[in-house]
Amino acid sequence: MARFGRRSVFAIGFGLTAAARAAADALPDHERALYDAAQREGELTWYTGQFSAETSEAVGRAFTERYPGVRVNVTRSTSQVAYQRLSQDMRARTAQCDIFASTNYGHFSVLKRQEALLRFRPRNADGLLESIRHADPEDFYQASYIGLYMMAFNTTRVNEADAPKAWRDVLDPRWRDQLSVGHPGYSGAIGLWAVQMRKMFTWDYFTQLERNRPMIGRSSQDPITTLNAGERAVAVAAPSATTLLSISRGNPLKLIYPTDGTLLVSAPAAILHNAPHPNAAKLFQEFTTGPGYSQVARRYFSQSLRPDVPPPEGSRPLAEVTLIAPTLAEAETGVPEVRERWRDTFGV
Repeated sequence: MARFGRRSVFAIGFGLTAAARAAADALPDHERALYDAAQREGELTWYTGQFSAETSEAVGRAFTERYPGVRVNVTRSTSQVAYQRLSQDMRARTAQCDIFASTNYGHFSVLKRQEALLRFRPRNADGLLESIRHADPEDFYQASYIGLYMMAFNTTRVNEADAPKAWRDVLDPRWRDQLSVGHPGYSGAIGLWAVQMRKMFTWDYFTQLERNRPMIGRSSQDPITTLNAGERAVAVAAPSATTLLSISRGNPLKLIYPTDGTLLVSAPAAILHNAPHPNAAKLFQEFTTGPGYSQVARRYFSQSLRPDVPPPEGSRPLAEVTLIAPTLAEAETGVPEVRERWRDTFGV
């Protein structure tokens, strides 16, 4: 076990203090004041289901690099599991989470009505894409994620000419035992996708999909793993970011932008009203809406939140994509409904 003498401890502390002073000097005024307060708190806890574990950890590291001395405790899970964990904390009157982020934007209208969120508008939010600049007119939550969900296929198993082109194409019996999809009981994005498919095609869409015996994972990212392993040929409701990252690492995959629309998941993050580290949480929201966060997310092929950070390589500009999405009201009521019907239809 390493032992540190008083001089070594002093040197470590001095080095951190010097780094913090240098970081503070480089910050705009509105971030510097929060940083001074956040250093006294020293950390924050982020419940998130928006990015992969790898991307989430990279975001946490980037935050601490920008603000030395303030650590991010990344608690990454699927969005529905993150929400369940937060709900358990609330029932137990336990304050553990500072920032909650989910792909199911219906969660936030519920939390807002429960008065569980802290009202705060980061100054950096003024630089977000115009369409997401005011996610909540009352500023109880802020945009923190844009995800595109479509289809993908393994190019060693499917020719591009034969690949499905629209959402209903995967109902063809030729795809029996060839499909993979996440679960709306775990994934917020898959919950939204199920709401949108029901809206477009009625529940009969899922009755027919079940006949093709899809492999059902939990996260929306699980189907990409099955494609990489060659276990299935087509991923349904596949996240663009995970697929593009996998392609960049040499896996034989290709995205499909459905002709009848790509699911857009534009989802927020919020500070809990009883956040144990409120100043660090506010600073994290400034980081989330600033360029550094989008630059990190872009490296892992996630969509940028800002016009001054370009879209990830390999992704079509949003303006060129036909986008579909449930409304906030449809998400709030629809996801619990499809979650229950899914279990009845698929047996899982």
